[in-house]
Parts: sequence; C-alpha cells; structure tokens
Amino acid sequence: MEQTALTRPQFFFTTAPLPCPYLPDRLERKIVTELNGPKSEHLHEILATGGFRRSHSIAYAPACPGCKACVPVRVRVHEFKMRRSFARTWKRNSKITAHVVAARATTEQFELFNEYQKSRHANSDMANMGFYEYSAMVEDSPIDTYLIEYRSPTSELVAVCLTDQTQDGLSAVYSFFSAKPEYAGLGNFVVLWLIEHARALTLPFVYLGYWIAESPKMAYKTRFKPLEALGPDGWAPLESDDDATAP
Repeated sequence: MEQTALTRPQFFFTTAPLPCPYLPDRLERKIVTELNGPKSEHLHEILATGGFRRSHSIAYAPACPGCKACVPVRVRVHEFKMRRSFARTWKRNSKITAHVVAARATTEQFELFNEYQKSRHANSDMANMGFYEYSAMVEDSPIDTYLIEYRSPTSELVAVCLTDQTQDGLSAVYSFFSAKPEYAGLGNFVVLWLIEHARALTLPFVYLGYWIAESPKMAYKTRFKPLEALGPDGWAPLESDDDATAP
C-alpha cells in the first residue's frame, strides 16, 4: 500500500497589543509564524507575496483590530524611471560604491547603526539594541539574505541595507545610513540602487515594506512610482496624493 508523507502543519500566532510605533493612540498586533525547516524558502516566498515581512526567522503581518493602515507596497522595477529629483540624488552620490556581502555583523556596521538610531529614532526600542541584538537581526535568517554596504571614495561605510532576495524581487528588510550633511539623500539613494540592482538581476519587484498614509515617516515610499499596493483583490497600482507632479 502506497504511503503519503505527512506534512508538518504551519502554526500562526497573534502577539499581545503594544503601542503602535507609527500612529499615536493606537495599538499594534501582529500575526506571526516561524520560518524553519527545509521548506522555509518556499514558505517565505508565499508569505512575502501575501504581504508578510521577515524579522529574524519570523514572518509577520499586521493584525490590528479595526485598523488597516499598514499597506504592503512594491516598486515595479522594469517600469520605473528616475524623476529629476531622483536623478540629482543619484548624481550627488555617484562616487559611492555598493558592495554585496554576506549577512555577517561587524562593529563598523554597528557603529553606523547606532549613529543612525540616535539621529533618526532616538526614542525607539532599536536605539537600545546592543551588538548581540544587532548581530541576531542581521545573521538570523533561514532564507537568501545578504547585506549591501555603501562606501565613500575613502572607504568610509555610509549606508547598509539588509536585503532578502526572492524569486520575484528584492525586499529591503532594514536600512540605515550616515547622518552627515555631505551624504544627504542617502535613504533615497539606497532604494534607487536596489531598483537598479533588481533590474540587473531581471527581478520585477522591490518590496518596500508597509506604507501608512497617515505617517510622515512613510511618505517617501510613494515617490518610487509605479508602486503597487496589496489590497483585498491582490496587488494593484497605488494611487496617492503625494508630490506626483513634482519634478
């Protein structure tokens, strides 16, 4: 008699309510599941397409009662064209070189990470992370993950992007960069470089995580057009009220 191998069930859990880091007076809950075992890559592919994000070996998505503010978004790489402001950012940072390296934490990265947190997110939990926690964030991944280090002509590390690669795109897991005035626009430059890298790899999308219309911190994402958002009927073009008419 032919036997059929049993498949281990995938368990999903919801987290306890916590203060929302993006919208005041709201609570955040997440649905989470563990990515492990030989099928973790395949599972991640399915979940990422369905709007989940990855942190360490966990995939998560918002599950906040009465709130649907977090919208997964992705750039359509092959249709993306640089507007004039992006072209200026690209030219301004043209001497910066990008290096794809293994997902291994270094003290050099951690110093830049600390500088970024103090200048941008001084009151966040990440501002209190030690080197051990940073190392876990970078290295604890069951899928195809790497770092992109961006360096000045003098080899100074000025930006880092932790990146997941899937069958249909690149996912910007977390990026941080120098706050020095001479490196203005580095955040946009990192996203632009990811788009060009995805284009070179013939990958159709760059996943930018969640966009929240009411959060000023998220406003920059809508400038990378054409942008798709995940809704009840699947991925569709995102129409936003940003500075689409600006050069």
